Amino acid sequence: MSIDDLIFIDNLPSIDLHSLDSSTAEVYINDFINDNLKTKNEFIVIIHGNGSGILRKTTFDVLRKNKNVIEYKTHYNNTGCTIVRIKI
Repeated sequence: MSIDDLIFIDNLPSIDLHSLDSSTAEVYINDFINDNLKTKNEFIVIIHGNGSGILRKTTFDVLRKNKNVIEYKTHYNNTGCTIVRIKI
């Protein structure tokens, strides 16, 4: 299964980064990925919002560098969240 096969994301584990600064968001994202590796969740959702794009850029930078991330993509219906596939 790939990210493109997902239709409903409401039942996926998610983290909301609203009101965080970029350095704190980076720590939260990496911790969230590690927690979901332990619970063997293949797909997760990161809510970064649209706003000025700082949290989205931070999210993409962190995901690009994380070795446990297989793929990630902005959700097609909501550009304020990103769906991530991690290694399980």
